[in-house]
Amino acid sequence: MILSGLEIQAQLGRNIIIEPFDPSRLNPNSYNLTLHDELMVYEEIVLDMRKPNRHRRIRIPPDGLVLSPNQLYLGRTAERTETRNLVPMIEGRSSIGRLGLFVHVTAGFGDVGFCGYWTLEMFAVQPVRIYPGVAICQIIYHDLRGPITEYRSNKYQHNTDIQPSMLFKELNPTWQQDPQKKLPFGWESETEDSA
Repeated sequence: MILSGLEIQAQLGRNIIIEPFDPSRLNPNSYNLTLHDELMVYEEIVLDMRKPNRHRRIRIPPDGLVLSPNQLYLGRTAERTETRNLVPMIEGRSSIGRLGLFVHVTAGFGDVGFCGYWTLEMFAVQPVRIYPGVAICQIIYHDLRGPITEYRSNKYQHNTDIQPSMLFKELNPTWQQDPQKKLPFGWESETEDSA
């Protein structure tokens, strides 16, 4: 069962947290989340599942940024969400889809207990200009039946930023940061920071 917009609002502060919350973004059975002003792109030509892949950040200026086809852009929502006893999902808005912009490749399904910002795997069919703060996707909440084990990932839970793939932590559990890539005082180099 999908929660109605009125039920989403009724659950705020209990099973649903959306920060910041704007009542004007509430839909009949979803809530519109907005795009943060930063993207991340991988710098590797071939991505490797077994290791961190280098990436760089791109700021989306107020006058917009044109996304190119055949390029994956990682973004994030401006809103932080937290869900208890419900299953959250994000989907693109139809107005966004009609511009040929995918907001997630395969990762629109959330887990009960997820807390953080939603990383968006954005892909454009043709060049499209995007803007920070645009209502980019909608979050939907499903009722859950049966005993619950809440999401406790050490990869993505309580994230505060765009999250590149951390699959390498599953495939290579003994992976450790190269100590030669660390700078004094515990700061990491830009290369490692973007790995």
